[in-house]
Amino acid sequence: MQQTITTDQAWHYHIVPKSMDEDDFVFYADEDKMNSSLSDELEMIFGLTVKIVPVSSEKINKTLGKYYRLTYKNKRAETVSFDGTNSEDFVYKLIVEADYLGSSDIHIEKYEDRCRVRLRIDGKLIEKYVIHSDDYPALVNKLKIKANLDIAEKRLPQDGRISFESTGTKFDIRVSLLPTLHGEKIVMRLLSKDATDIDINTLGFDKKQLTDYLEGIKKPNGIILISGPTGSGKTTSLYATLKILNEEKTNLVTIEDPIEYTLEGINQVQLKEDIGLSFASALRSFLRQDPDVIMLGEIRDGETAQMAIRAALTGHLVLSTIHTNSAWGTISRMIDMGVPSYLLASTLSLSVAQRLVRLLCPNCKEQKAFNTSLFPSNYRAPRKVERHFEPVGCEKCFYTGYKGRKAVYEVIPIDYELSDAIKNEQFNVREELKEKEINQLMDNAFELFEKGDTSIDEVYAMLMSNY
Repeated sequence: MQQTITTDQAWHYHIVPKSMDEDDFVFYADEDKMNSSLSDELEMIFGLTVKIVPVSSEKINKTLGKYYRLTYKNKRAETVSFDGTNSEDFVYKLIVEADYLGSSDIHIEKYEDRCRVRLRIDGKLIEKYVIHSDDYPALVNKLKIKANLDIAEKRLPQDGRISFESTGTKFDIRVSLLPTLHGEKIVMRLLSKDATDIDINTLGFDKKQLTDYLEGIKKPNGIILISGPTGSGKTTSLYATLKILNEEKTNLVTIEDPIEYTLEGINQVQLKEDIGLSFASALRSFLRQDPDVIMLGEIRDGETAQMAIRAALTGHLVLSTIHTNSAWGTISRMIDMGVPSYLLASTLSLSVAQRLVRLLCPNCKEQKAFNTSLFPSNYRAPRKVERHFEPVGCEKCFYTGYKGRKAVYEVIPIDYELSDAIKNEQFNVREELKEKEINQLMDNAFELFEKGDTSIDEVYAMLMSNY
């Protein structure tokens, strides 16, 4: 039944086939978009008597998103028009659609002659809607009201929050407004997704890495650091860890900015620097709350770093993230922040680096002969590669060629020898890591490429790394 109409027809008319026989064709249709000529138009297209069953916009949008995924290759974004009275309805549908498609962010932006809405899916932005410039102020004001922001303030950045609830779904949205040359740009980050479905076994650790990681988090005290750029999945890894540690006998507390997941049994605190609730001040309070495990969203400065080390020294297990290029690069960053090397050596249990890599769509990826000139000039592959896969694009992957993402990890358990290297501020331990069979990010990225799970473009930056 799904194949009886095209994706363009389904989205143009907002219809889904229900049943068909020799004489009649029955459709579900969006009750908000129905008009008197809908049946006549469909009868002309299909040559059958058409019957319409009205259903809610939400049900239609979810069904269309599941069975008739829009094609973005050579397809212009849908142009939408609204006024101040129904822009709220557009916002509602947009958020529902973004959540269903697994989008992490919604970008609404104004240019000289046009406005557009883009969704970030699998780490990349896809243009979804075009908005008439005259309608843009009404949309901005609706979002400001929902996020409890000042609608009269158009010159300064503003940050707010929306609590969104739909049928069976409830989550928070962080709203950021930024004044630009032609108007205010809005970015909405979808937050507070339930962490109960996160499984550490499916994140991307190989067998040895997973064993090393699980042994590290079983220690009753010490500090575990996960490094990587923004958007590399560090928070997801932390929550997969917290899920394992979340037991009735254990007191877990977190300080985050923002709280991206919720997990029952964990005491989560939202950072509020404007009233003095910083990572460092929250950590001081945590130590008076009898914690067993402390999770810091990020180590940003020397004060927070030293407080985290102090907490680890006094018998707590501390989990946190930090922005560095590699797992071993975390050592020098912590020392640069003012942490004495001898204290870091005695508290650091595990250093992890990670990146997110888009996986090729299995439905349309194309095998081709490989030329070594596609590798970075300074990279020497451990094995010869004769063929590789390239992205093509199809309906199932939004014509991007990629579907889903996987984390690539570098896991360094700190044993006696590496602890001694930290104490002596010995930063070049490449040979020691090789002896311990610890793969770097570039090694694991190469394996993912070699197996045909991803493309050379996705791992190119990691293969360039020379640390």
